[in-house]
Amino acid sequence: MVAELVEVQEFLVAHAPFEALPESVLRGLPPRLTTRYYRRDTEIVAAGSHNDEMFVLRSGAVEVRDPHGGLVDRYDTGRCFGWAALLSDGIAPFTLTAIEDSLVLVMPGEVFRELSRTQPMWSVFFQHSLSETMRMAVRAVHTADRGTTVLKTKVGDIIRRAPLWVTPATTIRSAAETMRDERVSSLLVMAEDELVGIMTDRDLRNRVVAEGRDIEQPVSAIMTADPISAPVESMAFELLLSMVAKNIHHMPVTDGGRVVGLVSSTDLMRLERANPVYIAGDIQKMTTVEQLAAVQPRVAEIVGQLVTEDATADDIGRVVTAIADAIERRLIELAEVRLGPPPGPYCWLTLGSAGRLEHGLSSDQDHALILNDETLAGPDGDAYADYLSELATFVSDGLAACGYRYCTAGLMATNPQMRQGLSRWLDTVARWVENPSDDTVHRVRSFFDLRPLHGDARLFEELQRAALAETADSMPFLGHLAAQATRTQPPIGFFRGFVLEKGGEHADTLDLKDRGVRLVVDLARVYALAGGLPQVNTQLRLTAVEGTGRLSAERIADLKDAFEFISYVRLRHQARQVRAGAEPDDFVPPDELSQFEKRHLRDAFQIVRQAQSVLTTAYPDQG
Repeated sequence: MVAELVEVQEFLVAHAPFEALPESVLRGLPPRLTTRYYRRDTEIVAAGSHNDEMFVLRSGAVEVRDPHGGLVDRYDTGRCFGWAALLSDGIAPFTLTAIEDSLVLVMPGEVFRELSRTQPMWSVFFQHSLSETMRMAVRAVHTADRGTTVLKTKVGDIIRRAPLWVTPATTIRSAAETMRDERVSSLLVMAEDELVGIMTDRDLRNRVVAEGRDIEQPVSAIMTADPISAPVESMAFELLLSMVAKNIHHMPVTDGGRVVGLVSSTDLMRLERANPVYIAGDIQKMTTVEQLAAVQPRVAEIVGQLVTEDATADDIGRVVTAIADAIERRLIELAEVRLGPPPGPYCWLTLGSAGRLEHGLSSDQDHALILNDETLAGPDGDAYADYLSELATFVSDGLAACGYRYCTAGLMATNPQMRQGLSRWLDTVARWVENPSDDTVHRVRSFFDLRPLHGDARLFEELQRAALAETADSMPFLGHLAAQATRTQPPIGFFRGFVLEKGGEHADTLDLKDRGVRLVVDLARVYALAGGLPQVNTQLRLTAVEGTGRLSAERIADLKDAFEFISYVRLRHQARQVRAGAEPDDFVPPDELSQFEKRHLRDAFQIVRQAQSVLTTAYPDQG
């Protein structure tokens, strides 16, 4: 029995995200898992059914289909699946079927949630996976009525040239010369008529240049052996989903087992100019701030398109955030080109709505920098600090040119208080928690909604781990944060009439950000910090809070619905403004709303008000 548990542990450590777990945690997992066998064509989980288990495929193959029967993905050994239900309402979004005799490891939902609470990288892994795979699947459903090219195109239709290949004995130098001369980013490796591998420019970077390998060695030493291939009759969009989920950029195409070509993720994305993934690809090729600034109208166009297709506000926020991330990351890269290589490691953080994956069309910029203590204390410390100050200025000015307003509260890396060494950040957070005050509350709220965007993510992990340890069950801090979260009331009166803005340029409108969306964001944040939960997206925070028992499942479901509805009305208002040539804002005139929207906004505001009352009772202000 002990030998079997050791074997399970050795299997897990070879696959993501288990390899990132501490050894002590990993060692305790096998006894908490069970093994289950599924015969070929057995349905493991049905779409729409309740599921509270995650599965790890130990052998065999599993197919994933949406509720309409559309193919989403196929999983092979080592893949985790079934977890999407654990990050939402417990309802499985996809049907999972064994397409070969399959052996799986089964993890109970309580174990998954425990790891999500205690292991930041576990949570980050599944949030990222969900934001990629689920976003693409949702987009497939919502764009079906438009009949976009990518949904109607077969893989064989986009092959433009015969496959380029080399033999396993070809030298790395010779293969690289072929790639240069033919202006391609990959080569197939063929032994006679059999596909045995693929070599890409990423292999040259990671396995040759980075490792200092002899370029006279054969390509068999660096190629990816036995690559996955796709038949010519595959639908382009199905293939794109699979490639995104597996982080594969090149896929051989076969016809009756014979290799006929090679497609890349870029080939597939190019089928749809308005595709956010394609826009992100465009951004990566841009070399000036002026080029990046031209992206913003395309973002507004995408939001307008997604709103008319009834995509959820959460989906739209993730799409807009993904594009904003690509712009911000590209500006950092351009700054490094301009200033030269950084003198030491650093981590660029995105905060606020961007950190929560909830960017809107009217969002400003919020960011911070974590500096490396050793470099700061070294002989080049001053040059290192000056370098990152210049980098922050370049990026912040670039974001402003791209339509992301400067933060009026100074929550930008250009502010020395938002650009500190790790040890100073740790001291700052400890001070915030030990002595909460109204003067720092805005900074505190945005800071705890953070994600690493560029650089050394280990600095972020250490800071987040320490910050969550500080906030968990710190009643004075949580009481102060709860008081701030409930100080602003939803815009609804005693008799359920709307309370409109009383003065200024936005008089007689509903503020759906500060008196709507932000109230739910603040509520979710308090409960998440109380439980030391690493999630930052509001919907994911509410889902994670349910596992702590701090808030009833019914109230959490109501809050999630209220947040989605208010956010959706806000985004639709912004989309209308953009179509009319106006600057998007968060202030909605009541006469713009339908009776349906007015009725359900009142319901949503009432839910928020009730949740505020519960929060005040749970975490009274002790100041």
